[in-house]
Amino acid sequence: MLAFLRPYPSPLFSRRGMDMDFPLLAGCLALLGIGLVMISSASTEVAAVNAGSPLYYMIRHLIYLLIGLGAAGVVLMVPLATWQRFSWMLLLAAFGLLVLVLVPGIGREVNGSMRWIGFGMFNVQPSEIAKVFVIIYLAAYLVRRQEEVRESWAGFFKPFVVLLPMAGLLLLEPDFGATVVMMGAAAAMLFLGGVGLFRFSLMVALAVGAVFVLVQTQEYRLQRLITFTDPWADQFGSGYQLTQALIAFGRGEWFGVGLGNSIQKQFYLPEAHTDFVFAVLAEELGMIGALTTVALFVFVSVRALYIGLWAEKAKQFFAAYVAYGLAFLWIGQFLINIGVNIGLLPTKGLTLPFLSYGGSSLVICCVSLALLLRIEWERRTVLGSEDVDFDESDFLEGQGTEEVTHVR
Repeated sequence: MLAFLRPYPSPLFSRRGMDMDFPLLAGCLALLGIGLVMISSASTEVAAVNAGSPLYYMIRHLIYLLIGLGAAGVVLMVPLATWQRFSWMLLLAAFGLLVLVLVPGIGREVNGSMRWIGFGMFNVQPSEIAKVFVIIYLAAYLVRRQEEVRESWAGFFKPFVVLLPMAGLLLLEPDFGATVVMMGAAAAMLFLGGVGLFRFSLMVALAVGAVFVLVQTQEYRLQRLITFTDPWADQFGSGYQLTQALIAFGRGEWFGVGLGNSIQKQFYLPEAHTDFVFAVLAEELGMIGALTTVALFVFVSVRALYIGLWAEKAKQFFAAYVAYGLAFLWIGQFLINIGVNIGLLPTKGLTLPFLSYGGSSLVICCVSLALLLRIEWERRTVLGSEDVDFDESDFLEGQGTEEVTHVR
């Protein structure tokens, strides 16, 4: 695959070698490195008991990371125009995966939720894939129907013909967190795509009403909402997970108890290497380590938003909307996961991007990073420019994008 794509211009193969947005790349690689270290530390006890080896989850996480980096390498060489051209096919694939995961015998049930499709030793979480595919489809829609979205109610409501059924499929799993993140990112994209303030405010009001109804219709969601306000009222029952996370933060103080010295990971804190890995990080690295990690999250998210802004200024609107959407996916998951860990939000099973254990989440994070790097690269080069034509000679081996001279 790489040999086939190599003759084409890409951030990996240019006259200057690897031509990427290194600040974003460095920030994300730092988060991936922190994630690998923390998974190695947080999972040792549970891995030793469940798998017979304290390095079991660390090795699997490393395999997922290598797969993710390989997928990112391929994505870096695919032109954005290709993603835009096949956006409707990606949407169909997203629907297909979300339907398949609900089929008995295909979807795997874990902790009462049908969120995974099994492939031997590995599980694939369709919701992670679907969120990115929806972002790509919605970006293409906003480009095709830009005036309609900005000026008419029809253009505003049409995306919800796609979004609401997909949200319904996610809720059937159930995956309330993924639904909130996906719909939030879509709403942000519509707003940045030019939806008027009145229509956007109406959309927000309807979304808040829908969340209220969904919370009321499921007893466990209502219980979580009640519990997180005072987890100590039932610290050995429904508030157990949150109280243990808060104990981890308290034990960490300013500089932590030291890497590998967490007490909470020793079966006190459930899901210590997945949803609550940030609590273990705070216990072992302290407030300084936790704030440094949050600063990295803020940096990569803001950088992603700036990449979208730069693409929009270059009139590469599809690229801009994809960048905005991916940035808001990251921001949504960052805020919800960390909010849950510190007790500001009800407990919700949502991974922390780049850090939490989970193959699908990690691979999709790497793919999202590659898309952002590709967007930034095309914005800086002639690819994507409305003023440039190409022919076969522009894509010969060894030629860089700087040599293109076919200007209209």
